[in-house]
Amino acid sequence: MSPIISSSELKNITSENLVILDTRTGKDIHQIFLNRHIKGARFVDLDKDLADIGEDAAFGGRHPLPHIEKFGETLSKLGISENTHIVVYDDKNGSNAAARAWWMLKAFGIENVQVLDGGMQAAEKKGVEFSSGEEVFETTPIIKKDHWLLPVSSLEEVENELINKSSIVIDVRDAYRYKGESEPIDLVAGHIPGAINIPFSENLDENGNFLSPEILKEKYQKLLGNKPEKLIIHCGSGVTACHTILALDYAGFQIPNLYVGSWSEWSRRDKEIAKDL
Repeated sequence: MSPIISSSELKNITSENLVILDTRTGKDIHQIFLNRHIKGARFVDLDKDLADIGEDAAFGGRHPLPHIEKFGETLSKLGISENTHIVVYDDKNGSNAAARAWWMLKAFGIENVQVLDGGMQAAEKKGVEFSSGEEVFETTPIIKKDHWLLPVSSLEEVENELINKSSIVIDVRDAYRYKGESEPIDLVAGHIPGAINIPFSENLDENGNFLSPEILKEKYQKLLGNKPEKLIIHCGSGVTACHTILALDYAGFQIPNLYVGSWSEWSRRDKEIAKDL
């Protein structure tokens, strides 16, 4: 199953086994969801359902992963089973929280997960049916897992891999943040020394849709060349990084490591900081 699904394909799904997840974020987002969402969609909260935010972002970053048992309980409340077909969307071309939800579901062992190409805006243009209010659905038995199935990297591993030059670390934030020109979210501007910058936005075309798998494959092969096969992807807090992991999977590459703590953790730990001004 392709990790990306178009709005046209979504419209043609008739299976009762489909679950649609709305992962939009922002102020009063649950009320915004209640006002209007893709028909049948179930609301997912980035901060509560897809992260376990601690008191100090220096340990785990701004969006650390929740304990896997807690995520299993979340899936039960959302009515998700291991064989459920899940389509995830947001309103930021997958970069907001849809790709993070995709990564976590795959890492949990749910195979049939897809991100809606172009997000909510594309669905509106293609005439996907919308509704309002709470959606009614049944919960499912809790799936028990004891570890994430996709690879993650700790701050210490990122540091060691860069020292040994055994991995390539990709920072997917916008170029101005990577260069250290300014930092709108975290406390310090700059980037991890040795990390390269490939903004996640370069995974998309001018319409906000993912580039084709063929173009993505050619692009990343050209950018990475003969550099180490092991990739570690990060962003500000381990959310948007999943957009590039999704793009790499879509292009046929092996799913790389996710550094969940990302810049929000590194920049708070008195580590060396690089700027490219």
